[in-house]
Amino acid sequence: MHKPLIAISCGDYNGIGTEVTLKAVRDKSIQNICTPILVGTKKNFDYYDKKLKLNHTFEHFNSFQKKNSSSLFFLEVANNFPYKIQPGKLTKDSGRISILSTELATALCVGGIASAVVTAPVSKEAMILAGFKHLGQTEFVAELSGSKNFGMMLMTPAMRVSLVTVHHPLKDVPSNISQKAIVKKLELLSTSLRNDFGITKPRIAVLGLNPHAGENGLLGKEDGEIIIPAIQSFKEKNVIVKGPFPADAFFGEHKYKNFDAVLAMYHDQGLIPLKMSGMNEGVNFTMGLPIVRTSPAHGTAFDIAGKGIANPSSMIAAIKSAVHIARRRI
Repeated sequence: MHKPLIAISCGDYNGIGTEVTLKAVRDKSIQNICTPILVGTKKNFDYYDKKLKLNHTFEHFNSFQKKNSSSLFFLEVANNFPYKIQPGKLTKDSGRISILSTELATALCVGGIASAVVTAPVSKEAMILAGFKHLGQTEFVAELSGSKNFGMMLMTPAMRVSLVTVHHPLKDVPSNISQKAIVKKLELLSTSLRNDFGITKPRIAVLGLNPHAGENGLLGKEDGEIIIPAIQSFKEKNVIVKGPFPADAFFGEHKYKNFDAVLAMYHDQGLIPLKMSGMNEGVNFTMGLPIVRTSPAHGTAFDIAGKGIANPSSMIAAIKSAVHIARRRI
């Protein structure tokens, strides 16, 4: 079987992104299914490769055929740009290279050279120092790929979770929940489950907003006045949507095992149980894009950067997911 090219952005070079990437592409299960292209700086790759004693050789990607079968493809984003690698430090330079690596890795995918893009963790704070104007890396990739209707799906081997509201302060969550927003996410989620995961009749659970899903209006009106009408108005064929479920009982009683995906109302409601179910193998997948984009479900972890102790399992899972979804879309 042809091994697809997978573009992997380096992320913030002062975090653990390069470490987990170099460890992941060394894994036989990754080598067997794809050919990675590391997008970042040779200086960065050499620094961490030497620090981790991995002994990789790096070959500039300019054709689909390697000169040395054991080498790793890379693409340079900062030929004449002086910078200092400082593990654990937040810097403007690391933010700039994060932006450039995400941009080029995405372009490889948009241009049809790579089959998918996997983005290593970035520091939004560092990127803002470098002039970044987007809400996050996901929104940046969506703009680069020409998509306006997209959403986040977090997944582990145990469950898939999507969110109606994402990075909203808790006090702002109720005002950002509407029938339209819920239906839009249900449409996006059901389409992705069919097209990206091959589930012909998706089963989706919708969580309530308030304790006990509002308890018939005693503990809040949103469940009865917004969430239930949204579920009732969602009429897509061959999709089963149930809810709203009280979140505590839903996860406590393992009801998620009866569904293909869960739609949570806000960030921590869905992501705390998801990460407890298998954070080391967590993957962030962006639904709705014309390209396949995944990332590991963790951040830059500046506190352990450069120490050689970062776990690559989430990056391995992100690469595997990207390959599987890309193959399904062919």
